[in-house]
Amino acid sequence: MDLTLTEEERDIRQWVRTFVDREIRPLEPEALNRERRGEPAITREELTALQDKAKKSGFFGVQTPTEYGGMGLGAVMTALIEVELGRSFIPFRFAGYADNILFSGNDRQKQDYLLPTINGELRSCFAITEPGAGSDARAIRTRAVRDGEEWVITGEKTFITGGNEADFCMVFAVTDPEKGADGGVTCFLVDRDMGWKSEPIDTMGEWGPAALVFDGVRVPHDHILGEEGQGFALAMQWIGRGRYMLPAHALGACERLVEMGIEQANNRVTFGEPIANRQAIQWMIADSAVEIEALRWLVLTAAWQVDQGLDSRQAQSIAKLYGGLKANEIVDRVLQIHGGMGYTRELPLERWYRELRLLRIYEGTDEIQRRTIARNLLKGHVSVRGHLG
Repeated sequence: MDLTLTEEERDIRQWVRTFVDREIRPLEPEALNRERRGEPAITREELTALQDKAKKSGFFGVQTPTEYGGMGLGAVMTALIEVELGRSFIPFRFAGYADNILFSGNDRQKQDYLLPTINGELRSCFAITEPGAGSDARAIRTRAVRDGEEWVITGEKTFITGGNEADFCMVFAVTDPEKGADGGVTCFLVDRDMGWKSEPIDTMGEWGPAALVFDGVRVPHDHILGEEGQGFALAMQWIGRGRYMLPAHALGACERLVEMGIEQANNRVTFGEPIANRQAIQWMIADSAVEIEALRWLVLTAAWQVDQGLDSRQAQSIAKLYGGLKANEIVDRVLQIHGGMGYTRELPLERWYRELRLLRIYEGTDEIQRRTIARNLLKGHVSVRGHLG
């Protein structure tokens, strides 16, 4: 097994690593001050300036196909990039991104929605979660009723990432209750000026989701994304687009956190010697290092399977479950190593503590991942021997 990165992969990773160190991490102190005042960590103008600077070096649309002006990178390379971006809590991603299901649009929809989103002219959001339909996406109640050449959508969505800022949403609604999820749910492209409203949801972290309300919103029939009744398949395609990216981002955070823990252990002196000499501290660092390495290979294995065209769902669920659990354990250890200072807002540890907690909830809770993993094994879809068994 050759686990060596190619020269191109090393060069790309090094460029991103340097970009994060030089351009993104210096923004962290001011970002913390802003968030304490209830302001965004980074303004849209600052984000655009950073993205433009990266674009000048060719970093635009990391996973966007080359025919749309992107880099068209594979899953492994994208995961490696995400690890580097995860080493800072500044919410940054390279320009040129669009949700994968937007590529399912027809030619007109690509012109009206896909291309402007890739170019940064429009912002989108994915709206399937409802107050009574979180992990159980099949339980959605938002309805769309046809009226001539229009559909009338009524319902509420909740915890929608980017919902407050989005210019349009991809909303999933029941169009045929008799058919259920498989055949009775449709995805619509709905502009904000068509009448839906959003309200921010206050959370313990800096993630700022929204509640969306559709009160008789009229949408033209030609705004259906994909085929009528096939929205649930699109939703699953969106949800499974790259679950390995979440633990990849957490992996970068864990690397940075343990580095902070090592620095603190070497510098903090008690009873005449650094706490790095204490076995309790050494075990915290050792356990964290082992878990980081295990997570790295879980993430890369899932991404490699995607690149090979294999069914990666089991590997991605394992990576997300393990990543969420271990990231929370690692940030807790590092905060403990810092003692009282770790609990203050002078350091970013408490911020990471709150941010990483979300990883065990969104885009599939720990419990859902366990259910998926166990069900696949019990039904014989996969083996504990893995792809090499």
